[in-house]
Amino acid sequence: MEEIVKILTEKGLTISTMESCTGGGVVDAITSIPGASEVLKFSAVTYSNEFKIKMGVSKEIIDKYSVYSMEVAREMAKCISEFALSDIGIGITGKLKKVDPYNDAGADDQVFISIYYNKQNYDYSIEVTHDDRKESKKEVIDKITSELLNILKAAV
Repeated sequence: MEEIVKILTEKGLTISTMESCTGGGVVDAITSIPGASEVLKFSAVTYSNEFKIKMGVSKEIIDKYSVYSMEVAREMAKCISEFALSDIGIGITGKLKKVDPYNDAGADDQVFISIYYNKQNYDYSIEVTHDDRKESKKEVIDKITSELLNILKAAV
């Protein structure tokens, strides 16, 4: 994440996150780096559908595709970027090897990630392999870090 904060600072870019299953892990990784206050605009942890919708995610998209879908991750990334007026938005939704009694759709080990940058979504999914939630979150955060770094380096 150090390199990401450095690149964002050098390019004058800002970032925001809307996280569900990672519970703020991505923003924690960002704010652990000195200088993060120059690049981080806003972050929201939206565990419930209610608050995803309040942050701008379409209820119709959630109802049509389920909260555990790439379509919702895309909406989360775009909505948080627009809400915070940031250059980059990251949306994360999925399950970390746990059944959700309120939303039974989707695999219990799949996480959907979307990075919204330059009016475009970059989409990824990851199948978490750890039973431990901390380790599963780390897997997802490592994937986001790697992919965001690739996007930033390609956008030279």
